[in-house]
Amino acid sequence: MIFSVAIVATVLAYTWWLAPVTPRSTAVVAGAIVLALALVRAWRAHEWGVARGHFARSLLLTSIFTAAEAAVLLAAGSSRHRWHTPSLTAADIGLLLLWALGQQFALQITLLREAQASSSRTAGILIAAALFAALHVPNPFLTTVTFVAALVWCAIYDRHPHLIPLALSHALLTLIVLSAFDGATTGHLRVGAAYLASR
Repeated sequence: MIFSVAIVATVLAYTWWLAPVTPRSTAVVAGAIVLALALVRAWRAHEWGVARGHFARSLLLTSIFTAAEAAVLLAAGSSRHRWHTPSLTAADIGLLLLWALGQQFALQITLLREAQASSSRTAGILIAAALFAALHVPNPFLTTVTFVAALVWCAIYDRHPHLIPLALSHALLTLIVLSAFDGATTGHLRVGAAYLASR
């Protein structure tokens, strides 16, 4: 799991040690390192997350999950009367889609596949979801939500390896979280040292 370890180490090093003492632009460097590692892993494995013949089935399963998860999030948010519409530009939405695609690329092609290679097909899904959730510690909201979502996303990708539906699901659920919950609940989507500093 050499690439997975490198990706997890890069993210944790940034969120816990570098982010508090470096300019915010350093996040771009950390993101580029993660993407480069995932790309090298994809190149070596000859897997790019766009397997032919799997898009439609992946889209169907992902839509079912996204609708169910959105209903839960919306119900939870409405019970707190927190619904609001975030002010996002077209550029913001475009960046969100790219961010979601990048996260799914690293999650599925690196974390999931290496976890499965080092354990079993089923255990790998659990391990990958746990690693993905760990990147969102100590934010309890994000850690929980990302673990549940990653379990389902990985299970879908395992059966139907296509990233596009997963990235759309990721982006849509992020928008719903931003709309249905306030910053006090989501921890302003901060992780690592930034989350602790905001408490």
